[in-house]
Amino acid sequence: MDLSVDEPLLQLRLDVGEGPVWDVATNSLLFVDVSPGRIYRYHPSEAELRHFDFGQEVGAAAPTSAGGLVVAARDGVYLTDGNGQGQALVAAIESDNRGNRMNDAKIDSLGRLWAGTMAFDFAEGAAALYRVDGRSFVKVLPDLTISNGLDWSPDATKMFFIDSGTYAVDVFDFDLVAGELANRRALVPGEPGTGMPDGLTVDSEGHIWVAYFGTGEVRRFSPAGVLVGSVKLPVSQVTSCCFGGEDLGTLFITTAAYKLTPDQLDAEPLAGSVFACRPGVQGRASTPFKVSE
Repeated sequence: MDLSVDEPLLQLRLDVGEGPVWDVATNSLLFVDVSPGRIYRYHPSEAELRHFDFGQEVGAAAPTSAGGLVVAARDGVYLTDGNGQGQALVAAIESDNRGNRMNDAKIDSLGRLWAGTMAFDFAEGAAALYRVDGRSFVKVLPDLTISNGLDWSPDATKMFFIDSGTYAVDVFDFDLVAGELANRRALVPGEPGTGMPDGLTVDSEGHIWVAYFGTGEVRRFSPAGVLVGSVKLPVSQVTSCCFGGEDLGTLFITTAAYKLTPDQLDAEPLAGSVFACRPGVQGRASTPFKVSE
């Protein structure tokens, strides 16, 4: 399964487009531009794109059970409405560390948010992965470099995870009820020069789709870690992906124009755009963040 996408769904110039997630309740795509703290919502049926500025760097935003958004921002995890009003800090994760910010995040099937951090200077060992349950949080993985993409197998017995500093895609045994990880191992070993894995998503067949920053590719791996397909894009900085659309059969892909020179932007005029394709498989419906009463 090898595809090539030449034209964008949304021609934008996102600095660091990230965190795509399909909101099943509204049939819309959420994604963010990290550096300006901008949260976007796109309704494909109406070809309508809206955004609002959160006021600080944003790594991810996702729907909640109360109809608003949960936002992984620089100073921690917030709840807000769909327009960024009424911001409420629910988890002050590393808020006293001005050298770090929240990065990628995803919600498990019980409605808990798993959100990671990273240092602005990419310092090795400065980051961590946290589990946020309502208004409490716990550090799950310490000593990371860039906590990035994560998702679960369809039966919720495995969690796939990327610390981009290792260049590998790891897999854990996952206890859904306890929210605990065990037996970390490399599913897809990596090394510098092969591309840096960034965001990921898992389809309904249990295959893992990984955006490789710097390569212009999203790669599809079997549950055993075998490369079985790819999507090639006309831009190098591919950041993340998710499945969506009313049938969950569209793969949405975010990209970045991060630190590209004028000459590089001339060569990649679509850098920072959002792309989409129909790879012939479906994703899985996302779960909203469970808001505590």
